[in-house]
Order: sequence, then structure tokens, then C-alpha cells
Amino acid sequence: MNKDVNIDKEMVEPIKQINVETISELWSKTYNTAGQPDWSHILPYYDKDIYFRDSVQKIHGFENFKAMTERLSKRSKDLTMKVVRAVMNDKIVFIEWEMTIAYKKYPSSVLFGSSRLTINEKGLIAEQRDYYDLWGDIFDNIPRFGKAYRKFMSRKFG
Repeated sequence: MNKDVNIDKEMVEPIKQINVETISELWSKTYNTAGQPDWSHILPYYDKDIYFRDSVQKIHGFENFKAMTERLSKRSKDLTMKVVRAVMNDKIVFIEWEMTIAYKKYPSSVLFGSSRLTINEKGLIAEQRDYYDLWGDIFDNIPRFGKAYRKFMSRKFG
């Protein structure tokens, strides 16, 4: 696993066309390499102008996206992903997933989420939007606090 992969986006073409099977294979492989995430095989599928957004951040551009993947890899003691299902309609791919993450100082947490990918005319991922309840899924794994958090959320927003 080489985390310092230097990819010239103008020189690299995706090996396979993006479809449901390719996405499921790539996502599973990304997060199941002996616990440490490795994006080197999936980065060629992202456009140089990728726009990424999740519950925590907005990222524009390939270099910033790659830097985010490297930060996540360094923070994670163990990270795996199970692709529950994936569907594609025209140039949009939806993936439902379960990600188990163990940070170096905290217990493992399962995050339940989904991703929406937009494929551009070059067949590359131009936009990725991840949806998940970061704090709720993490708090669920903290004894006593998780139940209190869910009770509070249910009372205030349920």
C-alpha cells in the first residue's frame, strides 16, 4: 500500500467503465486492505475538478480530495466498508453502505450511510455527496451517553 501515490490526472484513464459492479468492487477494496484504507486504485476514477461533500466538509479539486483520504487513513486504526446495495440511473450512482471505523483512542463505531456519485461525460466521478449521521452513530457506542443522546434527539426532534 503506497499512500504517496502520485497520479497525473491527465495521463491516467480508468481501467473499467463505472457501473454498479465496478463501484461495489472499488469501494469494498478501498476500505478492506488489512484495516487500513487505500485509495490508490480508486483515485484514477475521480475527475481533477472533483467536488466532495459530507457531514463534516466540502472539498474542491483532486489534490484536496486526495489529501482528505490520506488524513482519514492516518487517523484510522481500522476501517472497513460493507456495500449493502448500489444502483445506477443514467449518470448517477447511489451506494448504501455500513462503515466500521476504529480511531486510535476510541472504540469501533459503525456508520450507516449512503453516497451519491455523479459521473461526467469523461466517465469520471465529478461529484460525491456522502450522507450519514456522524455523531449519532459514534455516540451510540459510548456507554450511557449513547442512550441519553438518542433520548434527547427523540424528545427534541422526533
